[in-house]
Amino acid sequence: MTSVAVSHAIDDAAVPAGTDARYTVAETPPNILVHLTQLALSRGQRCDGWFAGSGLTREQLNDPTLRISYRQARSVIRRALQATGEPGLGLAVGRVETLGSFGLLGLAMMTSATFGDAMQVGITHHRVSGSLLDVSFEVVGQREVALAVWPRFNDAPLLPFLCEELFASSLAIGRELAGQNFNPLRLELTYARPACADEYADFFRCELVFGARHNQLVIDAQWLEHRLPTHNPLTAQQALALCTQQHDVDGPQQEIVASVERLLRSHLRHQPRLPDVARMLNMSERSLRRRLAEGGRVFREIHDRVRAERALELLHGGTLSVAEIGLEIGFSDPREFRRAFKRWTGMPPRSARQHAA
Repeated sequence: MTSVAVSHAIDDAAVPAGTDARYTVAETPPNILVHLTQLALSRGQRCDGWFAGSGLTREQLNDPTLRISYRQARSVIRRALQATGEPGLGLAVGRVETLGSFGLLGLAMMTSATFGDAMQVGITHHRVSGSLLDVSFEVVGQREVALAVWPRFNDAPLLPFLCEELFASSLAIGRELAGQNFNPLRLELTYARPACADEYADFFRCELVFGARHNQLVIDAQWLEHRLPTHNPLTAQQALALCTQQHDVDGPQQEIVASVERLLRSHLRHQPRLPDVARMLNMSERSLRRRLAEGGRVFREIHDRVRAERALELLHGGTLSVAEIGLEIGFSDPREFRRAFKRWTGMPPRSARQHAA
């Protein structure tokens, strides 16, 4: 990742475009914008102006074949946040979503055998739902598992909205599947405590941790075995097949890059090398290098970008020291981390933190 690209990531008014096609490629269903505008219209709010300059119109959201870019979604969401001035807007959007809001993915989850199976289906195919964050399943303790989310860009102004929408919709669906008594153990968020924290407490009904190392919703592992009364093996198989057809519209090269990124994010502390990642993917080092090259990607560049984005996310969180952030992404020597960070972004970590304040 170039220093120009990461420097743009720090700017509240811009996300790294440059050569990063993820920012402008139109591959995401517009579900979040659909739910956002539906909420506005139900409140009698005018929202057509939110689409100005995005290359989209509100009417286009009714087209089931429409795919949008992160840039377009970001433009509309930022205008919505500015127009409403509403803390917790993402929470308001996500909490009213249902399994029906997720279409085929919701059907595949509803007809799964157990809550754990439904959770895994949702995570595996989260892009089908129009998610603007990457999602993974994490084991965080002997009796705790988590739905963890990872920003695709260091986009601090939008992170609260995106986390609110994803975690609130996930919990709403969790309660639809497992019953209204389903509550997480805690919600951990990397950003500072928002003005609407009481609304978080009312809805999530669990411990809230702000300024955390990760964005994740932690649940008791016993819920994974909860049987779903709506289980239907044939329907589940059919729905999953259709979800798979919609999955990864960029093809196998994009899929392998996403897999590498996901593993790197989960193991940054251990400085994974290409042979380590290849082994975790059950591939030879040569095969992984070749498949990345087919997509025009190099492992070191991916590793550097993931580390830079994670470091920026933690710097914006504001609770960890520079040395602690270095440890979090695999640097035992703070001086080595500072040199690497400056190489990635063009500025030292403390300057990046001041810029984000």
